[in-house]
Amino acid sequence: MGYVFNFKDTIEYKNWFEKPHNRSVYSLEKKLMIDMLKPAKGETLLDIGCGTGESISPYIEKGLCVTGIDPSKYMLDCAIKKIGNQAEFRLCFAEDLPFDDNSFNYASFFTTLEFIDDPKKALEEACRVAKDKLFVGILNSLSFDVFGIRIKNYFSKTVYRHAKFFNILEIKYMIKELLGDVPISWGTVYGFTFKSGIITNKFEKPDFIKKYPFGPFVGIVVTLIPRFRTKPLAIKYTGKQTTGAISGKPVLGESIGGSSSLRKTSK
Repeated sequence: MGYVFNFKDTIEYKNWFEKPHNRSVYSLEKKLMIDMLKPAKGETLLDIGCGTGESISPYIEKGLCVTGIDPSKYMLDCAIKKIGNQAEFRLCFAEDLPFDDNSFNYASFFTTLEFIDDPKKALEEACRVAKDKLFVGILNSLSFDVFGIRIKNYFSKTVYRHAKFFNILEIKYMIKELLGDVPISWGTVYGFTFKSGIITNKFEKPDFIKKYPFGPFVGIVVTLIPRFRTKPLAIKYTGKQTTGAISGKPVLGESIGGSSSLRKTSK
């Protein structure tokens, strides 16, 4: 189940996005998310832990059909007010998604796993309902920014006191435990800030920055490989009596005792 944001948390989250510096940081994270996922117009996406709708907006701008889920009614109220009827919203938990297998092209976590009690189960559910790709955006536990957040939590109560942070290797390990050796790619955002508080994009372009394993924000894309479930089916049949058979010995193709069953698998 994990931590569910209350009204106070929701206001704190909204206020964070109103600061120019934070909006600049988010624009870089959003660009990384879209660049890595490469969604096409008209495709479907499930945003798991959509919050106030900030993580949904980039997908809507790309013309995707988006569904957002969140366990907090306060967050969903904000999301509905912000997004309106441009997306569908559900109140539910990431570990128990109310959707059929392969319901969406993509599934996305944007700083959501940090607040889930069973992140591995949430990833498993996301991989079940998505059929093409999974995007996981995390606050990097190996970054100086997360170290600062942890220090701050000792002196003031923030929403991050409920968070568990991850790094690239931990997410890759969970994915491989669930899916095996599937294609996984990752990139990072650093967010270089000057005295004016404005972040410059040109410092984010070099590959060594995008692949900096200690960047504060990490985007991970998993390419999902189709898998098929099989189950045994029992087929009963009655063998035909063959004339001229030697008494006491079954003829090839005839069942002993008059009936038998075959087992076959069905995808």
